[in-house]
Amino acid sequence: MNDPLDRVQRIAARVAAPHAADVDAKARFPREALDALREERLLATFVPRDLGGLGCGIADLAAMCTALSQQCASTGMVFAMHQIQVACLVRHGLTSPFFRQYLQDLARDQGLIASVTSEVGVGGDTRTSVCAVERAGGRFTLNKDATTISYGQHADALLVTARRDPEAPGGDQVLVLLRKTDYTIAQTTSWDTLGMRGTCSPGFKMLSSGAEEQIVPGSFADSSSQTMVPFSHILWSGVWLGIAADAVARASAFVSAQARQKPGQLPPTALRLAELSAKLQSMRANVHDVTAECDTLLKSPEGNEALLTMGFALKMNNLKISCSELVAEIVHKALLICGIMGYKNDSDFSLGRQLRDAHSAALMIGNDRIYAKNASMLMVFKNR
Repeated sequence: MNDPLDRVQRIAARVAAPHAADVDAKARFPREALDALREERLLATFVPRDLGGLGCGIADLAAMCTALSQQCASTGMVFAMHQIQVACLVRHGLTSPFFRQYLQDLARDQGLIASVTSEVGVGGDTRTSVCAVERAGGRFTLNKDATTISYGQHADALLVTARRDPEAPGGDQVLVLLRKTDYTIAQTTSWDTLGMRGTCSPGFKMLSSGAEEQIVPGSFADSSSQTMVPFSHILWSGVWLGIAADAVARASAFVSAQARQKPGQLPPTALRLAELSAKLQSMRANVHDVTAECDTLLKSPEGNEALLTMGFALKMNNLKISCSELVAEIVHKALLICGIMGYKNDSDFSLGRQLRDAHSAALMIGNDRIYAKNASMLMVFKNR
């Protein structure tokens, strides 16, 4: 199996699935699956081939996130968040010799990158920073009190947002890459959550220093609009699609088991399953269509300009809202089909983990915050 998606599907079934329940129960990092992804050199999936990566596109990444999340949503989410950081470096750092070399090193060593966009004091707004890069003599210091750093204790590098300098306004931000030797982190909160427990995302205080060349060229505003937001919303939606597909598969298996018990009779849950199948198809079509459009834009010479438009921002926001709400609805309806067998944790049809993971979706950049942004844009957006 040389196809990257085939390799991911094999890891999902053979490695992620057997450990998923233990990862969830202990709120521990899915190290077995991530080690397997490293061994298959899949952490450099988006790195260009000339730098040693696999040169895959966003549609490939979304399909991989779905495959992993059908077995273990925490594994799928860690993979997604890492690839979002890699995409930012690939799409905004290749003019820099430092970042070209870093990506070559990542392809060789299969390092894991975590994101540090949250911060105490900004109310969840990733487009505002309190902390700032302080520069002197070609070097910088950067300290940040982050409300969460997903898999921070297991990462090999951090990609951090901060104000460009101490005099810059909160929205004038840059991205800074920190390697393991550049920073220390001290945990400030715990991670005992309802779902997505294996992402291991408590808060940390971070102290760091490094060379100025570790600051990603350009502004975070462009990196966010052109890469971080579309990659986040598409890859997260791929994760949620995987959770929904797993729930529907369990519901389908339950209905099939009922049908075998009374041959020739349509189980009473079959109609609910038909309804659920339609919802899953709608969700899948939405993810695939928006992903395909984004993939086309990313590959076109004028694509970056299109990614900055209000119409595209609305489309990305609507994808996130739609999929984050639909995944919880689908899993809930699957639970109604499976009944007590879906409610039990020790059943082959158990949906407890999937339901808990699904409810994280609306909270990852709160939907109310996105609705508010959409409402503001719709006041002036004419091409509806």
